[in-house]
Amino acid sequence: MRIAIVGAGRVGSTLGRRWTGVGHSVVYGVRDPSHPRHRALTGSVASAAQATEGAHVVVIALPWAAVESALVGLDVGDSVVVDATNPLAANARELTAHPELSGAELIAGWTGSERVTKAFNTTGAGNMADVAYPSAPSSRPLMPVAGDDAAAKQVVIGLADELGFEAVDAGPLSASGDLEHLAMLWIRMAYTLGNGPDIAFALLRR
Repeated sequence: MRIAIVGAGRVGSTLGRRWTGVGHSVVYGVRDPSHPRHRALTGSVASAAQATEGAHVVVIALPWAAVESALVGLDVGDSVVVDATNPLAANARELTAHPELSGAELIAGWTGSERVTKAFNTTGAGNMADVAYPSAPSSRPLMPVAGDDAAAKQVVIGLADELGFEAVDAGPLSASGDLEHLAMLWIRMAYTLGNGPDIAFALLRR
């Protein structure tokens, strides 16, 4: 599968490295493909427009302040679009977005895509790099996936499962706000309350 990742920060580069490791073709869409910091990336580097051309999946992994300008006018075609962002304020301790729409719903509007999903936003890059929890070997970290296109959600659920997450259908795209608030809970527990980033949510079944 050809995966375009718009953004090459911690989340984007970690997901790209992991997916490359399981056999996917990854290309990063960045503002300056020639910048030396991109040499360490696992995968090829191009402009966002070049990266998304012909991609089966387009992952948005940018700081929220850069998302709208990067996406308006970007042609994602019929790709499955994965919103891995959170609409965080500058202090990274609260959400700042449209009062009635989640960040994912805004992204759906900016891209004009009906195949937008919300995923990979509820935990940190460290858990994406290493999903295993030896203290709970029978449990896998939860990865909820929201979206309106059932086929698109199944693609993203498969990509999350490949990385070792327990990916679950979290409902329509309108549920993305719940996932963004779950991300805020993870941030609060990890950093504000001092548990550290090596924590994850799990779904237990009796």
